[in-house]
Amino acid sequence: MQLVVPALAYLDEYAAALKRGWSPDNINPEETARDELALIEEGAEAFVALLDDREAKAGPIALPDGTFVARLPGYRRWMWDGGFCGSISFRWQPGTPDLPAHCLGHIGYAVPAWKRRHGYATKALGMLLPEVAKEGLPYVELTTDPDNLPSQRVITANGGHLVKRFTKIAAYGDNVEALLFRIPLTAT
Repeated sequence: MQLVVPALAYLDEYAAALKRGWSPDNINPEETARDELALIEEGAEAFVALLDDREAKAGPIALPDGTFVARLPGYRRWMWDGGFCGSISFRWQPGTPDLPAHCLGHIGYAVPAWKRRHGYATKALGMLLPEVAKEGLPYVELTTDPDNLPSQRVITANGGHLVKRFTKIAAYGDNVEALLFRIPLTAT
């Protein structure tokens, strides 16, 4: 498995995964898949370009409650094992490791159900960390639901440790708990 920069050459397989019910978003998966398929239909090149937005030019993002917040700089990489097998993304605020309360971590990842249990998320996170370290952050934070043991194992396998249990802001629902993990980084 390798990480690839999203490109037109890989887009058909990415779109096929979206059509099969996979989504890079675990908060609003169906809506995100539908929106991304519409964007691909509107213009494949423009969609691919949106996935590397280091200057946050793509405009605000909608939270689950419908409110809009400023987009953070970020980018995605696709997991590729000869075919599409997942997505991992990184977002940050330049000059600080702090994130706004609406942003649930620096890194998010998702592997389609039919590609799970191959260690792809663990490997992808490990491959992304050296790239992320180039931004000068001392650490990255990731969040999981308390019952998401596979994701917790991915994080701890990559040097992460539990920082705290917390309640997400109201935009994600009433009294929704999550776990915050931190992975220290070393600049390369």
